[in-house]
Amino acid sequence: MVKDILKGVVMGIANIIPGVSGGTMAVSMGIYDRIIHAVTHLFSEFKQSMKVLIPIGIGIVLAIVAGARIIECMFGNIPFQTNLLFIGLILGGLPAMGKKVKGNRIKVSYILAFLLFFVLVVGCASLEGNSGTAAELSFSFINVFKLLGIGVIASATMVIPGVSGSMVLMILGYYEPVLGMVNQFVDHLKEFDLQGLIGDCGVLIPFGIGVVVGIFVIAKLIEIVFEKWPLLAYWAIIGLIVASPVAILMMNEFGTLQIMTILTGVVALAAGVLVSLKLGEE
Repeated sequence: MVKDILKGVVMGIANIIPGVSGGTMAVSMGIYDRIIHAVTHLFSEFKQSMKVLIPIGIGIVLAIVAGARIIECMFGNIPFQTNLLFIGLILGGLPAMGKKVKGNRIKVSYILAFLLFFVLVVGCASLEGNSGTAAELSFSFINVFKLLGIGVIASATMVIPGVSGSMVLMILGYYEPVLGMVNQFVDHLKEFDLQGLIGDCGVLIPFGIGVVVGIFVIAKLIEIVFEKWPLLAYWAIIGLIVASPVAILMMNEFGTLQIMTILTGVVALAAGVLVSLKLGEE
Protein backbone atom coordinates (compact mmCIF):
# COMPACT_ATOMS: atom_id res chain seq x y z
CA MET A 1 0.00 0.00 0.00
CA VAL A 2 2.84 2.41 0.84
CA LYS A 3 4.36 1.86 -2.61
CA ASP A 4 1.01 2.61 -4.28
CA ILE A 5 0.68 5.80 -2.23
CA LEU A 6 4.15 6.86 -3.40
CA LYS A 7 3.13 6.15 -6.99
CA GLY A 8 0.06 8.31 -6.43
CA VAL A 9 2.30 11.08 -5.11
CA VAL A 10 4.35 10.97 -8.32
CA MET A 11 1.16 11.10 -10.40
CA GLY A 12 -0.20 13.99 -8.33
CA ILE A 13 2.97 16.02 -8.67
CA ALA A 14 3.09 15.31 -12.41
CA ASN A 15 -0.50 16.52 -12.79
CA ILE A 16 0.37 19.96 -11.43
CA ILE A 17 3.38 20.45 -13.71
CA PRO A 18 2.58 21.95 -17.14
CA GLY A 19 4.04 19.68 -19.81
CA VAL A 20 4.16 16.59 -17.58
CA SER A 21 1.42 13.95 -17.79
CA GLY A 22 0.04 12.07 -14.80
CA GLY A 23 -1.08 9.39 -17.24
CA THR A 24 2.49 9.07 -18.52
CA MET A 25 3.74 8.64 -14.96
CA ALA A 26 1.14 5.91 -14.40
CA VAL A 27 2.37 4.11 -17.52
CA SER A 28 5.99 4.56 -16.43
CA MET A 29 5.25 3.02 -13.02
CA GLY A 30 3.26 0.10 -14.42
CA ILE A 31 -0.09 1.03 -12.84
CA TYR A 32 -1.94 2.61 -15.77
CA ASP A 33 -3.83 -0.53 -16.83
CA ARG A 34 -4.79 -1.26 -13.20
CA ILE A 35 -6.19 2.24 -12.70
CA ILE A 36 -8.23 2.18 -15.92
CA HIS A 37 -9.64 -1.26 -15.07
CA ALA A 38 -10.47 -0.17 -11.51
CA VAL A 39 -12.30 2.97 -12.69
CA THR A 40 -14.29 1.25 -15.43
CA HIS A 41 -15.22 -1.70 -13.17
CA LEU A 42 -15.79 0.31 -9.99
CA PHE A 43 -19.36 -0.90 -9.42
CA SER A 44 -19.01 -4.47 -10.70
CA GLU A 45 -15.74 -5.05 -8.81
CA PHE A 46 -16.12 -2.46 -6.06
CA LYS A 47 -13.91 -4.01 -3.36
CA GLN A 48 -11.02 -4.82 -5.70
CA SER A 49 -11.27 -1.43 -7.43
CA MET A 50 -11.17 0.48 -4.14
CA LYS A 51 -8.04 -1.43 -3.09
CA VAL A 52 -6.36 -0.02 -6.19
CA LEU A 53 -7.86 3.49 -6.20
CA ILE A 54 -7.74 4.45 -2.49
CA PRO A 55 -3.94 4.35 -1.92
CA ILE A 56 -3.22 5.93 -5.30
CA GLY A 57 -5.92 8.55 -4.66
CA ILE A 58 -4.44 9.35 -1.23
CA GLY A 59 -1.05 9.89 -2.84
CA ILE A 60 -2.48 12.13 -5.56
CA VAL A 61 -4.38 14.33 -3.07
CA LEU A 62 -1.37 14.60 -0.74
CA ALA A 63 0.85 15.57 -3.67
CA ILE A 64 -1.53 18.21 -5.01
CA VAL A 65 -2.13 19.80 -1.60
CA ALA A 66 1.47 19.72 -0.39
CA GLY A 67 3.18 19.80 -3.77
CA ALA A 68 1.56 22.98 -5.08
CA ARG A 69 3.81 25.12 -2.86
CA ILE A 70 6.85 22.86 -3.10
CA ILE A 71 6.75 22.74 -6.89
CA GLU A 72 6.22 26.49 -7.04
CA CYS A 73 9.33 26.92 -4.86
CA MET A 74 11.41 24.43 -6.89
CA PHE A 75 10.54 26.10 -10.18
CA GLY A 76 11.30 29.48 -8.65
CA ASN A 77 14.76 28.48 -7.37
CA ILE A 78 16.01 25.53 -9.47
CA PRO A 79 13.87 25.47 -12.65
CA PHE A 80 16.46 23.73 -14.85
CA GLN A 81 17.05 20.86 -12.41
CA THR A 82 13.34 20.51 -11.68
CA ASN A 83 12.43 20.22 -15.35
CA LEU A 84 15.18 17.66 -15.97
CA LEU A 85 13.98 15.66 -12.97
CA PHE A 86 10.55 15.33 -14.55
CA ILE A 87 12.01 14.60 -17.96
CA GLY A 88 13.91 11.76 -16.31
CA LEU A 89 10.72 10.45 -14.71
CA ILE A 90 9.08 10.39 -18.14
CA LEU A 91 11.99 8.78 -20.01
CA GLY A 92 12.27 6.10 -17.34
CA GLY A 93 8.96 4.73 -18.58
CA LEU A 94 10.14 4.03 -22.12
CA PRO A 95 11.64 0.57 -21.34
CA ALA A 96 8.30 -0.60 -19.94
CA MET A 97 6.52 0.60 -23.07
CA GLY A 98 9.16 -1.01 -25.27
CA LYS A 99 8.34 -4.37 -23.70
CA LYS A 100 4.68 -3.90 -24.66
CA VAL A 101 5.48 -3.72 -28.38
CA LYS A 102 8.61 -5.89 -28.47
CA GLY A 103 8.44 -8.85 -30.83
CA ASN A 104 5.65 -7.38 -32.97
CA ARG A 105 6.16 -6.24 -36.54
CA ILE A 106 6.15 -2.47 -36.99
CA LYS A 107 3.34 -1.41 -39.31
CA VAL A 108 2.76 1.88 -41.11
CA SER A 109 -0.31 2.48 -38.92
CA TYR A 110 1.86 2.24 -35.80
CA ILE A 111 4.32 4.79 -37.17
CA LEU A 112 1.47 7.12 -38.08
CA ALA A 113 -0.01 6.77 -34.57
CA PHE A 114 3.40 7.58 -33.07
CA LEU A 115 3.85 10.67 -35.27
CA LEU A 116 0.27 11.89 -34.80
CA PHE A 117 0.44 11.91 -31.02
CA PHE A 118 4.00 13.26 -30.98
CA VAL A 119 2.78 16.24 -33.02
CA LEU A 120 -0.30 16.57 -30.76
CA VAL A 121 1.79 17.09 -27.62
CA VAL A 122 4.36 19.37 -29.26
CA GLY A 123 1.55 21.35 -30.88
CA CYS A 124 -0.18 21.88 -27.52
CA ALA A 125 3.12 23.06 -26.04
CA SER A 126 3.59 25.57 -28.85
CA LEU A 127 0.16 27.04 -28.04
CA GLU A 128 1.14 27.67 -24.43
CA GLY A 129 2.78 30.94 -25.35
CA ASN A 130 -0.65 32.18 -26.51
CA SER A 131 -2.45 31.11 -23.37
CA GLY A 132 -3.71 34.60 -22.66
CA THR A 133 -4.81 36.06 -19.34
CA ALA A 134 -5.78 34.04 -16.30
CA ALA A 135 -9.45 33.29 -15.86
CA GLU A 136 -11.35 34.86 -12.96
CA LEU A 137 -12.51 32.37 -10.33
CA SER A 138 -15.41 33.25 -8.09
CA PHE A 139 -18.59 31.53 -6.98
CA SER A 140 -21.40 32.34 -9.40
CA PHE A 141 -24.05 30.41 -11.31
CA ILE A 142 -22.21 30.82 -14.63
CA ASN A 143 -18.80 29.95 -13.16
CA VAL A 144 -20.16 26.73 -11.62
CA PHE A 145 -20.99 25.40 -15.09
CA LYS A 146 -17.72 26.73 -16.50
CA LEU A 147 -15.75 24.96 -13.76
CA LEU A 148 -17.66 21.71 -14.33
CA GLY A 149 -16.68 21.82 -18.00
CA ILE A 150 -13.08 22.80 -17.28
CA GLY A 151 -12.86 19.95 -14.76
CA VAL A 152 -14.06 17.44 -17.36
CA ILE A 153 -11.53 18.69 -19.93
CA ALA A 154 -8.67 18.75 -17.43
CA SER A 155 -9.33 15.25 -16.06
CA ALA A 156 -9.75 13.75 -19.54
CA THR A 157 -6.35 15.09 -20.58
CA MET A 158 -4.78 14.04 -17.26
CA VAL A 159 -5.87 10.42 -17.82
CA ILE A 160 -4.47 10.21 -21.37
CA PRO A 161 -0.76 9.27 -21.21
CA GLY A 162 1.53 11.96 -22.59
CA VAL A 163 -1.05 14.75 -22.50
CA SER A 164 -0.57 17.25 -19.70
CA GLY A 165 -3.82 18.29 -18.04
CA SER A 166 -2.13 21.24 -16.35
CA MET A 167 -0.76 22.38 -19.71
CA VAL A 168 -4.31 22.34 -21.11
CA LEU A 169 -5.48 24.32 -18.07
CA MET A 170 -2.71 26.84 -18.75
CA ILE A 171 -3.81 27.21 -22.38
CA LEU A 172 -7.39 27.82 -21.19
CA GLY A 173 -6.19 30.35 -18.60
CA TYR A 174 -7.25 28.32 -15.53
CA TYR A 175 -3.90 26.87 -14.38
CA GLU A 176 -2.68 29.63 -12.06
CA PRO A 177 -6.16 30.43 -10.67
CA VAL A 178 -6.84 26.76 -9.77
CA LEU A 179 -3.36 26.26 -8.28
CA GLY A 180 -3.76 29.48 -6.31
CA MET A 181 -7.20 28.38 -5.10
CA VAL A 182 -5.74 25.11 -3.78
CA ASN A 183 -3.08 27.03 -1.85
CA GLN A 184 -5.72 29.47 -0.58
CA PHE A 185 -7.92 26.57 0.58
CA VAL A 186 -4.98 25.14 2.57
CA ASP A 187 -4.33 28.57 4.15
CA HIS A 188 -7.99 28.95 5.16
CA LEU A 189 -7.98 25.41 6.55
CA LYS A 190 -4.94 26.18 8.71
CA GLU A 191 -6.61 29.36 9.99
CA PHE A 192 -10.03 27.64 10.50
CA ASP A 193 -11.53 30.41 8.38
CA LEU A 194 -14.98 28.90 7.74
CA GLN A 195 -16.20 31.76 5.57
CA GLY A 196 -13.11 31.51 3.41
CA LEU A 197 -13.43 27.71 3.18
CA ILE A 198 -17.05 27.99 2.03
CA GLY A 199 -16.02 30.40 -0.72
CA ASP A 200 -13.15 28.11 -1.79
CA CYS A 201 -15.45 25.06 -1.87
CA GLY A 202 -17.88 26.95 -4.10
CA VAL A 203 -15.09 26.96 -6.70
CA LEU A 204 -13.24 23.70 -5.99
CA ILE A 205 -16.28 21.40 -5.62
CA PRO A 206 -17.73 22.07 -9.13
CA PHE A 207 -14.23 21.68 -10.57
CA GLY A 208 -13.76 18.44 -8.61
CA ILE A 209 -17.09 17.03 -9.81
CA GLY A 210 -16.08 17.77 -13.39
CA VAL A 211 -12.75 15.99 -12.82
CA VAL A 212 -14.49 12.84 -11.53
CA VAL A 213 -16.98 12.81 -14.43
CA GLY A 214 -14.19 13.29 -16.97
CA ILE A 215 -12.09 10.46 -15.52
CA PHE A 216 -14.97 7.96 -15.75
CA VAL A 217 -15.91 8.94 -19.30
CA ILE A 218 -12.40 8.95 -20.79
CA ALA A 219 -11.35 5.81 -18.87
CA LYS A 220 -14.11 3.80 -20.55
CA LEU A 221 -13.08 5.05 -23.98
CA ILE A 222 -9.44 4.20 -23.28
CA GLU A 223 -10.39 0.69 -22.14
CA ILE A 224 -12.26 0.10 -25.42
CA VAL A 225 -9.26 1.30 -27.44
CA PHE A 226 -6.87 -1.00 -25.55
CA GLU A 227 -9.20 -3.97 -26.02
CA LYS A 228 -9.59 -3.48 -29.78
CA TRP A 229 -6.28 -1.90 -30.88
CA PRO A 230 -3.68 -2.49 -28.11
CA LEU A 231 -0.51 -2.19 -30.21
CA LEU A 232 -1.79 0.93 -31.97
CA ALA A 233 -2.53 2.44 -28.56
CA TYR A 234 0.91 1.57 -27.20
CA TRP A 235 2.67 3.15 -30.18
CA ALA A 236 0.54 6.27 -29.73
CA ILE A 237 1.55 6.39 -26.06
CA ILE A 238 5.23 5.99 -27.00
CA GLY A 239 4.82 9.00 -29.27
CA LEU A 240 3.26 10.95 -26.40
CA ILE A 241 6.03 9.95 -23.98
CA VAL A 242 8.83 10.87 -26.41
CA ALA A 243 7.16 14.22 -27.13
CA SER A 244 6.65 15.17 -23.47
CA PRO A 245 10.31 16.13 -22.76
CA VAL A 246 10.28 18.23 -25.94
CA ALA A 247 7.10 19.96 -24.73
CA ILE A 248 8.64 20.67 -21.32
CA LEU A 249 11.76 22.25 -22.86
CA MET A 250 9.62 24.29 -25.30
CA MET A 251 7.54 25.71 -22.45
CA ASN A 252 10.47 26.93 -20.37
CA GLU A 253 13.27 29.45 -20.75
CA PHE A 254 16.42 28.82 -18.68
CA GLY A 255 18.61 31.72 -19.79
CA THR A 256 22.38 31.41 -19.36
CA LEU A 257 23.32 28.12 -17.72
CA GLN A 258 26.39 27.70 -15.53
CA ILE A 259 28.46 24.51 -15.40
CA MET A 260 27.21 23.62 -11.91
CA THR A 261 23.62 24.11 -13.00
CA ILE A 262 24.12 21.75 -15.94
CA LEU A 263 25.87 19.13 -13.78
CA THR A 264 23.16 19.17 -11.10
CA GLY A 265 20.58 19.05 -13.86
CA VAL A 266 22.17 15.88 -15.26
CA VAL A 267 22.08 14.37 -11.75
CA ALA A 268 18.39 15.29 -11.44
CA LEU A 269 17.72 13.71 -14.87
CA ALA A 270 19.45 10.47 -13.82
CA ALA A 271 17.60 10.46 -10.49
CA GLY A 272 14.28 10.85 -12.29
CA VAL A 273 15.04 7.92 -14.61
CA LEU A 274 16.08 5.69 -11.67
CA VAL A 275 13.01 6.58 -9.60
CA SER A 276 10.71 5.91 -12.55
CA LEU A 277 12.36 2.55 -13.27
CA LYS A 278 12.19 1.56 -9.60
CA LEU A 279 8.54 2.52 -9.19
CA GLY A 280 7.73 0.71 -12.41
CA GLU A 281 9.00 -2.59 -11.09
CA GLU A 282 6.27 -5.14 -10.40
